[in-house]
Amino acid sequence: MTELHNDLLRESAVLTSSIRRFNLTGVSAPGLISTMIVVIDYSVGNVKSVCNAFRHIGCNVVLSRKRGDIQAARGLVLPGVAAFGFAVNALGQTAELIKAAADSGKPLLGICVGYQMLFDESCEYGRHEGLALVGGNVVPIPPGRTVPHMGWNLVKLPEGMDIFSGLGGKKHFYFAHSYWAEINDRQATVAYTDYGFELTAAVQKANVCGVQFHPEKSGQAGLQVLRNFAKLCEKGSG
Repeated sequence: MTELHNDLLRESAVLTSSIRRFNLTGVSAPGLISTMIVVIDYSVGNVKSVCNAFRHIGCNVVLSRKRGDIQAARGLVLPGVAAFGFAVNALGQTAELIKAAADSGKPLLGICVGYQMLFDESCEYGRHEGLALVGGNVVPIPPGRTVPHMGWNLVKLPEGMDIFSGLGGKKHFYFAHSYWAEINDRQATVAYTDYGFELTAAVQKANVCGVQFHPEKSGQAGLQVLRNFAKLCEKGSG
């Protein structure tokens, strides 16, 4: 297992370096996808690294929170690394634009705390309401486990989740979090990882997708998740 984790770390480091070099050159990747994806810009955590990862795989991505850009986009990405309440407050009125877009059928991908904000509420440092796009609550990782949960974990990939298309039955992804989502939405498909209990790693409910892990730090498997989301956006439902 240690050897496997070392291999994954090396792969992730090489890709991260490649993504950074791409961002510095300003050269468009071959086969640029013309469909515009908007990464929500609300100054929380990993927004730029997510943009760089999408550009690395040839996507036309814009970092913005403007109403016009959100409405024109064929897909939205809500990233973030922060406490839930801070992130929700930073999102502000943009939350209503995101909810309206998702309700219209536009593909939405939440990453890390962006994934957690898809649910009804969180108890992290008080009670905070989420976007309520998927039924569930964000709660602390149970006692007896190392917190924060940080590192590579094997995720079981159920059939029918578009974001995992072409990845087989299981893949390792990189996690960094202290809270997790208890999902109680019968319309949602859920992927799990073993962390001494079945920890929810990803969710899809129609056009609304979310991942607790960081695809932009998860090597080729993570980039495939982003490619799959871009394909959903290309199909166009927004």
